[in-house]
Amino acid sequence: MGLLQYPLPCHLGEENQSNSHGCRSGYSSSSSSSSLTSQLSLQSLPSLSISQQLDQKTNTTMHHQCISTLKGHTSYVFSLVLSGKYLYSGSSNDEIRVWPRELTMNNQSPAEINSNNIVATTNGAVKSLVALEDKLFSAHQDHKIRVWKIDSNKESHHKRYKCIATLPTMNDRFLRLLSAKNYVQVRRHKSCTWVHHVDTVSALSLSSDGSLLYSASWDRTFKVWRTSNFKCLESIPKAHDDAINALELSKDGYVYTGSADRKIKVWKRHKGERKHSLVATLEKHKSAVNALALSSDGSVLYSGACDRSIVVWERESNGGGNMVVVGALRGHSKAILCLAVVSDLLFSGSADKTIRIWKKSGIDKKYVCLAVLEGHMKPVKCLTATVDPNSSTDSGTSYLVYSGSLDCDIKMWKIWVPFQ
Repeated sequence: MGLLQYPLPCHLGEENQSNSHGCRSGYSSSSSSSSLTSQLSLQSLPSLSISQQLDQKTNTTMHHQCISTLKGHTSYVFSLVLSGKYLYSGSSNDEIRVWPRELTMNNQSPAEINSNNIVATTNGAVKSLVALEDKLFSAHQDHKIRVWKIDSNKESHHKRYKCIATLPTMNDRFLRLLSAKNYVQVRRHKSCTWVHHVDTVSALSLSSDGSLLYSASWDRTFKVWRTSNFKCLESIPKAHDDAINALELSKDGYVYTGSADRKIKVWKRHKGERKHSLVATLEKHKSAVNALALSSDGSVLYSGACDRSIVVWERESNGGGNMVVVGALRGHSKAILCLAVVSDLLFSGSADKTIRIWKKSGIDKKYVCLAVLEGHMKPVKCLTATVDPNSSTDSGTSYLVYSGSLDCDIKMWKIWVPFQ
């Protein structure tokens, strides 16, 4: 197995540092004598994966192809989101770009695709993007969240976007400025109002009805914002013992946070309550949790970490928020950096420069690694995927997968999977 290449661990009491992949890795005092270069996959968990590219029932091979490489970013691609006819990307040099999907699918020339496709240049690396109707939300390394209004009446890309808010808003800050109860201590000799993130905002997620925006940060908190007026409704202090790297929401209101403290926590705001409370703490990973993804029905949670494994959790049959570990998917040789779920497929991106496609077998309930996508020259940092609406047939389904990498490229892949 290849070795993980990360900085030496932080000792107890030191500030955490982000690694070259843009994630925070944290350690307790018990691990301060080892580094991630010696981390192995979770051998204590049963393996759910078998290497297989052939559908044994139909004897039909799945097909995959890189159909386009989008060039334009000059620094690491940290975030991707699909919204209607467009793909948005965010980079480490503070840029947000937009890519018309028609041009990317038609293999138009890079000059045509890249023409005037910079939405904005901001003040901090773009760590996460989510889209809601005519708004685009971006999370940044400068501790802020920005809201962009998309004006669909204008055809020129560089004129279509306007920053209409920066969170927390001036009104939010002013309302809480005078009362001492609104201040929280963020460092030994520093305090600020609870509506502020005080470190990189690492992840964003929208509630199923789009009314709430959730943000997670390396400051160990997550916050809840109203999308109609951008007001901060709640902040969960000290949600973790270390930086939060990942955030996922289920349709029935459960919130999952993954942290450099190696834990995944499950939160829920129960009926009649104003604040989220902790439902469960999931502990199996041996190093920082970098990525989370949920199945469409919320019954299966996937978590990826620096320990090279993807842990599979299934919700208990009683319908609560607690998840039970059922095993691990192994195959990547370095840290898992991103995950995405579409239909019954799981996509994983890794520091080993590859993307793996996983599918649960209906016969023995194991996961099959359908394919390994190779082409990026550096770690794969972000993924987004969708069913290709134009290519489903009676014999199988096509998917479009977009991957962003530290090689500054975005690749578009077409995957065809036969029906079983």
